[in-house]
Amino acid sequence: MPMTTVQMKQRQGRRTSQQALNGRRTSGEATGSPGRNWLIALLIRVPSRWWPALLRISDLILIVAAFVMAYWMRYRLQWFLTVDPANQTGLVTYMPFGLALVFLLFCSFQFSRVYVYRRDRLWIEEVYAIASATTIGVVVLIILNLAFGQLSFSRLIFLYSAVLVTLLLGISRAVIYTVRGYLRNQGIGLERVVLVGAGDVGLMVMRTIAARPSLGYELVGFLDDDPDINQTDIGRFQALGPLTNFFDILQHNDIDTAIICLPWRSHRIVARLLHLCEQNGVTAQIVPDFFQLTKNQMQVERLDGIPLITTRAVSIAGWNLFVKRALDVTLATGMLVLGLPLAALIALCVRLSSPGSVIYSQTRVGRNGRRFKIFKFRSMIADADAQLDEMADLNEASGPLFKMRDDPRRTAVGGILRRLSLDELPNLINVLRGEMSLVGPRPNVPEEVAQYKDWHGKRLSVSPGMTGLWQVSGRSDLTFDEMVLLDIYYAENWSLTLDLSILLRTIPKVLGGEGAY
Repeated sequence: MPMTTVQMKQRQGRRTSQQALNGRRTSGEATGSPGRNWLIALLIRVPSRWWPALLRISDLILIVAAFVMAYWMRYRLQWFLTVDPANQTGLVTYMPFGLALVFLLFCSFQFSRVYVYRRDRLWIEEVYAIASATTIGVVVLIILNLAFGQLSFSRLIFLYSAVLVTLLLGISRAVIYTVRGYLRNQGIGLERVVLVGAGDVGLMVMRTIAARPSLGYELVGFLDDDPDINQTDIGRFQALGPLTNFFDILQHNDIDTAIICLPWRSHRIVARLLHLCEQNGVTAQIVPDFFQLTKNQMQVERLDGIPLITTRAVSIAGWNLFVKRALDVTLATGMLVLGLPLAALIALCVRLSSPGSVIYSQTRVGRNGRRFKIFKFRSMIADADAQLDEMADLNEASGPLFKMRDDPRRTAVGGILRRLSLDELPNLINVLRGEMSLVGPRPNVPEEVAQYKDWHGKRLSVSPGMTGLWQVSGRSDLTFDEMVLLDIYYAENWSLTLDLSILLRTIPKVLGGEGAY
C-alpha cells in the first residue's frame, strides 16, 4: 500500500543531519576505531537545517580573521613594502572596510553559487569558485576605497585579504571534504540508490558510481526486464530481478533515490515508476537514453535557448592521443633509464632463484583486439602455464580471470616482485613500442577475452596500461565486472589530469603492496 502522509514524515525524519554533509543516509554502524566514533556521533546529532548556517558562520569568522591577518601583515610585519610612519593607521579605522568586505563577499558568493551544493564538484573547483568570487568582491572594495577612503589607506591590505580569504576558505573546504570522505568510508551519509534499467545507459551510471565513490552513492542493486541481465550480479551490484519488483524494493530497502535508465519508448512504465516514487517519498531521477553517449562524446550548444546536442570524437583520439603518447614516451624513458640498476639486480635474483628465463613473455590482447607480446620478469616456475588447467578449481577470481593469493607456482623471489609490482618493470618496453600505455586497462590473454560479455569489449577501445583506475581502487580485491566498469569509465572520461592522478595514486598502492598477489 502507498505510504500515508504520517509514514512519509516518519521516513523523512529518519534522514537526519547527514543530509547537510551532502549524503542522505545516516543509518548503519560505523566501522572505524572507537576513538573516532565520537566524531560521527557528534556530527549526526546536528540537525540538517543547521549545516548551511554553520558553514556561513564559519566563513564569516574566517573572512574576519583573514582581514585582521592582512592588516597585521601590512602594518606590523610590513611584508614586501614598508609603511611610512606618517601613514600608520589603526585597525579600528579599517573596520568599516572590513564590514564592507564581509558584505561584498557574501553577496559575491551568493551570485557565484558558492553555496550551491553539487555532488560532483571537486575541491579544486570549489576553491576556484571561492577565488573568483573573492576577487570580484575585493575589486569592488578597492573601488569603494578609492572613492570614499583616505589617500593614506593601503590598497595592499585588500590584496592580502583576497589571498588569505581564498587560502583559509580553501583549507576549510578541504577539512569538510576530508570529514565527508571519512564518514562515507564508514557507511555514513551514503545515498541509497536503486537503478532501474541495466542497458548501456544503466551500465554507464554503474561505472560512474564505481569509479567515483566520493559522490556518496550506495547502489543497492538494479532492476531490468531482460532475463539475461536481471539474474546476474555485476560485481558488487546486486541483480534485483524484473521491474515488477520495484515496489517491493522501495518498501523493504530504505531507498533514497531511484535512477531510471529506460529507453524513450518505455514512457508509460517510467510514468508508473515516478508515481510509485512519489507515493513512497523516494526521489526519482531520469537519465535520457541518448546519454549512452558519454559526456565526453557530447557537446551541448544553445540556439536561442534551445539545447542542441552534437557528437564529437571519443576522449583518447586526435590531439589527446598525441599528448598521452608523448607523456608515455617521456616518463617511460626516464623510468627505464633510472630503473636500469634495479632491473639488473632483479634479473640476477630471478636467474639465481630458479631455473628458467629471466624475462617471461606472453600473448595479450591490446587496443582494438590487436595481439602483442607482453614482457615481465618471471615470477613463477618455468612450466607454470602448463599447470594452469590442473589448478582451475583453485581459482579465487571472478569472471574469466585466474588468480590465487598463495599460488604454489610462484617462486620466493616472484612473491616479492609481485607484492611490489616489480615484475611488471619490463612493461616499459611495451610502452615504448606503442603496444601499451602507462595508464589504461590491464591486458588479458586471448582465452580470457574470448569469455567477455558483450559490454566487456568496450575496454579494448583504448591501449592497455601498466596501471589503471581499478588498480588504485582495489587492485586484485575487485571483481572482474567492477574492473571492467572502471576501465570503461576511464576510456570514456580520459583526461591528462586523470592520468596524472592515477599515476600518483599508484605509488602508495605499490609501496604498500595493497591488493597485489
